[in-house]
Amino acid sequence: MKNRNRHFEVLLTAQEAYPALEKQFLDAQNEIIAGFRIFDARTKLRLPAAQEIGETWIDLICHTLKRGVRITLTISDFDPIARASLHQYAWDCYWVLLNAAEKDGCRDNLTLRIATHPARVGILPRILLWPRLISEISKCINDIDNVEHTPNLKPLVKRKGAKLSPRLFPIPPLAPVSHHQKLAVFDGQRLFIGGLDLNERRYDTPAHNQESDETWHDVQVLTDGPVAVEARQHLLEMDDVFEGKATKPKTHLLRTISAKRRVSFPYMSPRRMVTEIADTHAAQIALSENLIYFETQFFRDETLARHLAKRAQENPDLSLIIILPAAPEDVAFSSDWGVDAAYGEHLQVKCIDIVRQAFGDRAFFGSPAQRKLSADDGRAVHFDAPIVYLHAKVSIFDDRMGIVSSANLNGRSMNWDTEAGIKTAHPQEVLQLKTKCFTHWLGADASEAFFNRQTARKAWSDLATSNTQRAPDQRRGFILPYLSAPAEKIAQALPGVPAEMA
Repeated sequence: MKNRNRHFEVLLTAQEAYPALEKQFLDAQNEIIAGFRIFDARTKLRLPAAQEIGETWIDLICHTLKRGVRITLTISDFDPIARASLHQYAWDCYWVLLNAAEKDGCRDNLTLRIATHPARVGILPRILLWPRLISEISKCINDIDNVEHTPNLKPLVKRKGAKLSPRLFPIPPLAPVSHHQKLAVFDGQRLFIGGLDLNERRYDTPAHNQESDETWHDVQVLTDGPVAVEARQHLLEMDDVFEGKATKPKTHLLRTISAKRRVSFPYMSPRRMVTEIADTHAAQIALSENLIYFETQFFRDETLARHLAKRAQENPDLSLIIILPAAPEDVAFSSDWGVDAAYGEHLQVKCIDIVRQAFGDRAFFGSPAQRKLSADDGRAVHFDAPIVYLHAKVSIFDDRMGIVSSANLNGRSMNWDTEAGIKTAHPQEVLQLKTKCFTHWLGADASEAFFNRQTARKAWSDLATSNTQRAPDQRRGFILPYLSAPAEKIAQALPGVPAEMA
């Protein structure tokens, strides 16, 4: 972590990250090992050198394979009932890439798989959920284009002539966990890691001047050194950990890994195996003196909120800045969100209340919005402007420690889903991360008060408040206050449902 010869580059949005990833594929000599939640090889290439090869990632991957580079790529699968559209999309991405490699004669160097986490909800909860599961399968049949292309849904459906209907027996399985990590290791030496997947939906620029539902702010890191070695080892050994085998702690890489339970009968949850991301956050919160800064898609982990509250009570000099999207993606950009979204909003409202009670005015919650007037309304609009959808996962503690990962600040990322991230304690790297993130939201002309640990919280809060009094095109930067009231209107508690489900 303190090796000063290593490369360390912070990449904001896909406009910076996608060309960097393309270059790593072009430069790879022997081996690429990667795991992504979503990896759609139909995504357009952006780097000029890559565009000379072809138009999409299909062309780049086939070119890389034909050069003799071995590629091992794991794409995450999803529960076919609870996440039917993502299950279909994962397999669609799989067949597109596999068929292209076979057609191009480079299949031998490609190891491609769709990975479903082996943990399953126990039989007792599934009995209680049985009618709901059958109902959801009925909806899936209507929503899915082709059940034949959804291998884990197909066994749950029976056909009579042209009509499809759910099988009532056996009780459908339910996978509560997914692989949420996004990382790639090149020649065992270079690592691309963070919160960004690969498809056109995730492509955005630092200007965030697309339609609101096409914005996607993310942060990646491109680095090398020992953390790349650990990341490669993680990708190679993670299947054993999912099955419950022990894994050695990592020095540079941070992970969340859970395993299937040996006896799952009464449980909805998997067995926790590695909680390095949560543990590191807890430890760094306890050490923080002046300023903690988070960018996160969700703030729903009550344990982490209580760690923050405890430290705030211990240290009256500590302040907090949390940047969140004004609304979750499904609530902001869709009208058919369900009880799971309402439960997520309930958890976030609760966590924010815990923190606000402890910090008082020493905590600032902000949300980004575009600098233009919106003609629409609803949760996709924030103070009369289209929201910027924030998906980044960044944590900075004082100027001492920085973390970039795939993990949100929710129970799912901290305890269940497969996550991976990088930590750095080197002052130059932490400064680069802080400067890029802060400058992006505030603008290049932001004064020192916004960066100083003692004055940053007030400066951010004052700017956000003043921005609410300006027309969108007259605002400074993207930052506005986060509002809990819209979330409170739809928030719904679900007694008995683990918080990690949201």
